Amino acid sequence: MLNVSPNTLRAWERRFGYPKPQRSAGRHRLYTHGEVAALRDALAQGLSISSAVSRAREALSTDTHALVGALAAFECDRADAAMESALALRSVERSVEEVLLASLDELAARQGTDSAPWAFAARWADGWLRRAQRLAPPPVRPLAILVGDATRNELDPDSLGIRAFELFIVRAGARAMTLPVAGVSGLGEVVESLSPDAVVIAGSHLADDDVARWAYSVRSASGALAVALFRRVQHDRQIRTTGACVLPDEPFAAHRQLLALVDERGGSEYEHATVLAMPALEEIERREVGW
Repeated sequence: MLNVSPNTLRAWERRFGYPKPQRSAGRHRLYTHGEVAALRDALAQGLSISSAVSRAREALSTDTHALVGALAAFECDRADAAMESALALRSVERSVEEVLLASLDELAARQGTDSAPWAFAARWADGWLRRAQRLAPPPVRPLAILVGDATRNELDPDSLGIRAFELFIVRAGARAMTLPVAGVSGLGEVVESLSPDAVVIAGSHLADDDVARWAYSVRSASGALAVALFRRVQHDRQIRTTGACVLPDEPFAAHRQLLALVDERGGSEYEHATVLAMPALEEIERREVGW
């Protein structure tokens, strides 16, 4: 499409960060057709490579502006159409991170997360992500991830990142289930049914004591499990994370890192990364079972 060698394409990637490929399980570059086509069209205008990259990026940023405008005008149909346009040029994962989440970040900066416009946009985005997950292919990998949602509610900015994180896990062929950390009753039955290979504690709103009670219930039903932290920034200083897995804030990078670690180590080497690293949980176990 670009009439250049693979080495030239890789050189552009190193120098300009564009085109920006994803990686397959075998670490092969996976280019998005829309990015390559936008660059091809820009080069056809006789621009230098640096100018062509800038023009291609501007063309792709149109989808983000369109979604921000639709949500700011409270128009769900236009917002849906903006995401459809994004999906025509990008993968689902890239569309979610580069258009949906980026647009919500911009709206949060403009309006604040305690505003009615943010509530409208967040509810629309939550619904879109849940629909995308329902349309995902059935699981093909023998992996299950349990996510403990420690956010305030669906309007918490971290909540959308968690929905995206769960969507990416499911699209990668694993099973995922998100449960509120505030709900402990009957948790053991759910854990026994899911048989998770790892647990992710996500969100920073709830206190460590609440998380520890939930984690204790999970551990009581499943035994020691691999545990990772996702977007729990405010509480990191209160948790001894030595040996634990602190995932990146970006949902795509976070899900890739989690699945790679679970695949490679099978959970058995996570003994020191379990929720036992949390002082609050240690205190609960001493009180409950004299551990």
